[in-house]
Amino acid sequence: MKALSPLPGSFQIDATVGGGGHAVRILEATSPDGRLLGLDADPRAISRTAARLATFGDRVVLRSANFEQLSAVAADAGFDPADGLLLDLGLSSYQLADEERGFSFAANGPLDMRFDPTSGRPASDLVASLDASELADLLRDYGEEPAAGRIARAIVAARTIEPIDTARGLAAVVERAAPRPPAGRRAVHPATRVFQALRIAVNRELDALEAVLAAAVDLLRRPGGRLVVLSYHSLEDRIVKRFLAAERRGCICPPRLPVCVCGRSPRIRPIGPNPQFPTAEEVARNPRARSAHLRAAERLAA
Repeated sequence: MKALSPLPGSFQIDATVGGGGHAVRILEATSPDGRLLGLDADPRAISRTAARLATFGDRVVLRSANFEQLSAVAADAGFDPADGLLLDLGLSSYQLADEERGFSFAANGPLDMRFDPTSGRPASDLVASLDASELADLLRDYGEEPAAGRIARAIVAARTIEPIDTARGLAAVVERAAPRPPAGRRAVHPATRVFQALRIAVNRELDALEAVLAAAVDLLRRPGGRLVVLSYHSLEDRIVKRFLAAERRGCICPPRLPVCVCGRSPRIRPIGPNPQFPTAEEVARNPRARSAHLRAAERLAA
């Protein structure tokens, strides 16, 4: 993917700090006086990132918060307005490797999937309480799972025998129920879409994404401010694509009206190809980047 240079000496916001890699690059590019606000709903991610970014001193402000809280957190931390904002919507390697979180198929710890383990309902609650129809709808809506009904019925049947309370246990049920892929198709674990759907539902990810996109453009009030979004599946990318298209268009009047009466002007313009995809070299270095879509936009003058 082509690098986008932050504005030097500016306020930048990385709304999902994860392991801190993006934050390091932003801080290096805005040296010596650029400041960065990092948000993550996962308190453990904040702790890891604080240690990694300690050398940057007071140029870094970290907050444990869901990025739908961006407006309030940015104002409180003195980052309103901001000159650049990055949303990385992917899971970190640390989260996948943590047995206690339940994000990975192989994890034998609790089936949790919450970014913030102190808030909301764990995935095991949904698996235990939703009926087959509700589960199927969840898997279709948030996982785009073609075999949603079949898998949902298998989950309901399996939980009558014993609770499904570990990630590994759920993955085994799905693996038995899911249709075999056609010969020659690249092998993907059959529970991939199921885990995606549960994680999105548990953390209200799509609602949070819509909220943070609206907040982002409001924070980027200065002309030239950059918004960059990294998404990893079609549901997220579709929301980002439609949002950027609407903000680029400006007018929200019904097509039947002969003239604009809403008075809305375009607030952003896209930068470069939208979306951009990782290069073969980037995928070779980090195979988890293969599904990444990068969309970027620049704030226009009011």
